[in-house]
Formats: sequence, C-alpha cells, structure tokens
Amino acid sequence: MIYYAVIDTNVIISAMLNPDSVPGTVVKYALAGLIVPFFNDEIIKEYNDVANRDKFSFNKEDINFVLSSLKEKGMRVERTEILEQFIDKKDIVFYEITLTAREMYHAFLLTGNIKHFPKKHFVVTPKEIVDIINNQ
Repeated sequence: MIYYAVIDTNVIISAMLNPDSVPGTVVKYALAGLIVPFFNDEIIKEYNDVANRDKFSFNKEDINFVLSSLKEKGMRVERTEILEQFIDKKDIVFYEITLTAREMYHAFLLTGNIKHFPKKHFVVTPKEIVDIINNQ
C-alpha cells in the first residue's frame, strides 16, 4: 500500500542527522516510494534553507540528494488557504498543502511538532506513520 504525506522540515532534518531513527525510516520509505511526499516551492525552500544552516554541517551533495529525491518521488500541489491561526507562521504552508493533498488522497501531515498543528486524525508523528505502515 502507498501512503501520502506532507513531511514537516523537522522530520527531514532529524532523518539527515540520524538515518537510523524513526524520522530516518520515514525518509527511507519516501525514497522507496512507500510514502509519496507532497510539497510546493515554499516547502522545498524551507527544507533547503534549514538543511543549509551552519549548525548542521550537512554535506551539500547529501542535501541535494535528499531534496531532489523527495521532489522526484513526490507530487507538487498548491495551497488550500485557511483561516486558522498558527503559533509559527512557517507551519501554515505544511498544513495547507496537507489539506490540498487530502482532497486527492488520504494524505497525512508528518511532524515531530504535533502541538504546532490542529488536533486532527491526519496530523501524526513519524512513529505513528511508521506504526500505521508496519501494521498493514
């Protein structure tokens, strides 16, 4: 079974920091085509900007590989604008893209910052999506 999801930046960064972690499993599933990631230009820019911060010291080739692979395996969609308020304005795009993706597929929003988003059944942690996938 294929799963569809918008992957929050913190999951991508955690995966790059520790590929053997649960977020690492999420990214491996995305690169293998088990999870189809949804994104727009703003999300890709956010991934790139955060991954290139000096504090992470990621290799540029690794960043380019992960981001280009996610784009290749994923689907670009437009935002569904919302009126809900968010603590961190940068989180809005992830939620809006998820809402668009849910119109086409039963997409999830995968985040390590679950408290930053509305409580919805489709907003899940990396561990929750890995459990969903492994229990199918």
